[in-house]
This record gives sequence, structure tokens and C-alpha cells, in this order.
Amino acid sequence: MPRDNLNELTAFLAVAREESFTRAAAKLGVSQSALSHTVRALEERLGLRLLTRTTRSVSPTEAGERLLRTVGPRLDEIETELTALSALREKPAGTIRITAGEHAADAVLWPAIARLLPHYPDIKIEIIVDYGLTDIVAERYDAGVRLGEQVARDMIAVRIGPDMRMAVVGSPSYFATRPKPRTPQDLTTHNCINLRLPTYGGLYAWEFEKAGRELKVRVEGQLVFNTAALRLNAVLAGLALAYLPEDQVRVHLASGAVVRVLADWCPPFPGYHLYYPSRRQATPAFSLLVDALRYRG
Repeated sequence: MPRDNLNELTAFLAVAREESFTRAAAKLGVSQSALSHTVRALEERLGLRLLTRTTRSVSPTEAGERLLRTVGPRLDEIETELTALSALREKPAGTIRITAGEHAADAVLWPAIARLLPHYPDIKIEIIVDYGLTDIVAERYDAGVRLGEQVARDMIAVRIGPDMRMAVVGSPSYFATRPKPRTPQDLTTHNCINLRLPTYGGLYAWEFEKAGRELKVRVEGQLVFNTAALRLNAVLAGLALAYLPEDQVRVHLASGAVVRVLADWCPPFPGYHLYYPSRRQATPAFSLLVDALRYRG
């Protein structure tokens, strides 16, 4: 393939994926005018309009979508193979992009990364906190982190954490004026903190199980957050009940700052797994990270 053709395709793919000449130019390290000229040259050579441009947006045409769908994955494979050549270097290097939820990033990813990076200064790691069930292939992540029960079957999954339990907690001051719930249904009379998640149709329903019986309770309350830290702060302030990972409240339970209820309705479940496409060519840097994260408990 002539070099100009490859440059033009790379330029088009960047703009089509970013849906912006500005972001694509920054990503490729070129000027917007040069990028626009390169894409226009490809369109003229093919005799087809590949992008629809307005003052506010850029989007692929039907021909552009077809090119993005067919050529994009092939160029990605070439890029992956070139990256794999870093195995010939003495030191592992490269950037690894991971998407994970807030708790997984803080409780599992960060401790392992903090131990790994000082020994490998040429490795860079980017963690994007996202509660959505992100398509890591489409979004060009190297890997993602999900609970074991959420990993798709066509992915390689590596366990990176122990089994987890959730905990319903409130402060002693909260329970000073309210009875403790004895069943999950009792939560409907309490002020509970809701969690907003894009993949659960809005507000997350608290999940419980006991003796094979599963329940999901949609709670009500004055507060809605999309981070665990704010939910814990609200509990400590005595404002409401929250449904949080057990390890996140363990210290506060031991100190008496929070009180746990419905523990018999919160059994353990499979913990976090790192997942990535089965066809992914593992680079030395990625292999090091997987080994550092692998759960050995």
C-alpha cells in the first residue's frame, strides 16, 4: 500500500471515530488544516464523500461508515502487531488503557499499579472510571474490569479480586429515631441513597438474596449520587442508608461510626475480573500488568 494511502486512511479513521477534526488533529499531532486536506484528498481519490461536515458536527456518510467498519479493524490489528514488537526491547513499554468502575479502580487496580510502575518507567497506564458496560473494542480500550458475572463469554477473563459482599449501612444517629429494617422490603420506609448508573435504566435497584430467594428493591430518598465516596459521606453524616461494598465500610463498622443491617440478605458473589478480547496480541507491558493484577488468594 502506498504510504499516502495509509496516511489518508489513518486520518479518516481518526476523524470518524472522534467525530471531530479538532480532537482528531490533537490525537494525531497535526494541524486541523493539514488533517482536513488529507481527508479531502482521500475523498477526491475515491470519488466519494466520506464525512458529513456541519458547523457543529462531523459524522461518517454511508460510504464512510462502510470504510470505518471494514478498514478500521484491519488497521487496528496492524497497530497491535507493531506494538507487540516492543517485546524486542529490553524494557517493556507502551500505554495501556483500562475502563473500570470507581470502586474497582480504587480497591483493585490502584494498589497493583502503584507496585508495578516504579519498576517499569516506560509503561504508561490510563484508567477511565465509567459505570457503563463499555464496549472496550469499539472504544479502543486494552481491557476493562467487571464483576465476574458480567463478563461476556467471548472475552478472556482474569480474576483480579476476591469474592465481594455488599452492606446496607447507616449511622447510629440515623437509627436513633428509626427502626432497623428486618427485611429488604422494610427499606421502602427509609431514607435511602440512590445510585445512578447508565446501564441499569437510571437508578440502581438494591440486590438481595437469602436461601435461594432473590430480591431487587427500588429505594427512595432525598439523595442520588453516582460515586461511592459521596454515598459514604452522606451515611457518616447521618442523613440516610446506603448500599456499599463491604470493604469500603469495614473500618467504619469496626469503629462504630456506621451500623450494618440486613447482613443475612447480602451473601458473597464473584468479585472483579480483568477482561480483554481473545484475539488481542498481548504486549510485554500488558502481560506484566495482568500478572500484577492476577488474584492469588
